[in-house]
Amino acid sequence: MTILITGATGLIGKEIVKQCHANGHKVHFLTTSKSKLSTQAGYRGFYWNPYQKEIDHACFEGVSAIINLVGASISKRWTDAYKKEVLNSRTQTAKLLQDTIKVHNYKIDYVVSASAIGIYPTSLTNYYDENYSKKSNSFLGQVVEQWETAVDGFEELGCKVAKIRIGLVLAKKGGALPELIKPIKLGAGAAMGSGKQWQSWIHVQDLASLLMYTLKYQLVGVYNGVAPNAVTNEELTRVAASVLQRPLLLPNIPKFMMKLMLGEMCMLLFESQRVSSQKIENKGFDFRFANLRPALEDLLL
Repeated sequence: MTILITGATGLIGKEIVKQCHANGHKVHFLTTSKSKLSTQAGYRGFYWNPYQKEIDHACFEGVSAIINLVGASISKRWTDAYKKEVLNSRTQTAKLLQDTIKVHNYKIDYVVSASAIGIYPTSLTNYYDENYSKKSNSFLGQVVEQWETAVDGFEELGCKVAKIRIGLVLAKKGGALPELIKPIKLGAGAAMGSGKQWQSWIHVQDLASLLMYTLKYQLVGVYNGVAPNAVTNEELTRVAASVLQRPLLLPNIPKFMMKLMLGEMCMLLFESQRVSSQKIENKGFDFRFANLRPALEDLLL
């Protein structure tokens, strides 16, 4: 099978490419950087500029499935201009792919797209599954709602579509984990706010495997991309410190202090979403890293 991947050079994309090749699939990938274009055995790059509506439509030749991971990082200060980029990098890209498929009459059977658990409202008590209908009114909640609506456009082209609502991705290089452990390594680690906010996490290898699983079995609909056992921010901090054999000596860091440092983006540290993975498990998917400590030991030791 030949699979087109958007966001192939990112944190999740690199792991997906590895798993595609391990399973004998060829990869076409789209990039906005001409310096990243390359053609190797089973790995071929194509240029696009979604904001100019430019795309090398040869990227679709021989492709039967798309893994859609593209989107500007949410881990940058949220100015009004950057907020617009966060949204457009998800919605305009989906529309460009759909318009190009339609114009050139490419036959794509299946699309699996990243989404995010930010669509669920913050809560210390709720336990969210995919049927929960109320959407968060936060900036991220609005982005995810419009993102998923944009991805639904693939269904009108006759594609089967799955959307994976991804939680906190833990990886050795990149993502939140290296930033989380920096102060812990220096002996300055501390939980955020009350520390009671839920953080639904997933090991990057499990996330890539989950995306590949949905593709293999052509699953459709919404699935949560989180490990089975969410933890509180306090537990995440404590287990990371334990794995690194560092003490936690400081009091919890108050929200107002992080807001001064990060602006509105600080909500990423204080939102609470306890999210269920039961639906994907019921489809037969097994997590390699279901619990936090083994995941952190794999990534940090």
